[in-house]
Amino acid sequence: MGTRIDEAAAALSPVKPRHVLCLLGGEHQLTLLSDAASDAISKFATGFSIDTTYSQDRPDPQMSRSFGVCWDRVAPNAWTEADEAAVADHKSVLYVLGPRMSADTAVVCSTGALFLIHAVIKAGATAAKGESAGVAHGLARWAVLAQQASATLQADDDHALSRICRLAFAKRPLGTDVYTETVGNHL
Repeated sequence: MGTRIDEAAAALSPVKPRHVLCLLGGEHQLTLLSDAASDAISKFATGFSIDTTYSQDRPDPQMSRSFGVCWDRVAPNAWTEADEAAVADHKSVLYVLGPRMSADTAVVCSTGALFLIHAVIKAGATAAKGESAGVAHGLARWAVLAQQASATLQADDDHALSRICRLAFAKRPLGTDVYTETVGNHL
């Protein structure tokens, strides 16, 4: 009985999280990244927007440290030395904000976030992370996740799509010998 009450309370939660995406690029590439994100927003990432407050056409000296704590350390080969070098050598930073999500819209919004990241990478982004989830993957891993999400959409497999979105946007695992937690599952 307690489980049903907990599920009902979670469904009525006033908390509406959102994706905050961080995409890095080369010198003077903010416009290129922004244009690619805008194109994705107009085509499929409904409700997403470009953050003009923190996006910048210059490097952010905190990025190596920030990505360093966010790299996915569970999936084999989730990032490479080349991905780390791309973060260290970045020259522009684009932030994209997702729409507020409910439990009912989380998978759709997360799929949009994943495909937006993939589109901006294809346009020239050199690194990406789910800032709000605290998780970063290398370029090849983002591409694999986007391909898997596309395949699950074609197969009309909502459960598998939800799993791909969780793998993309949940930092895991954190814990001890006694417990395991994730960061980002609130998304």
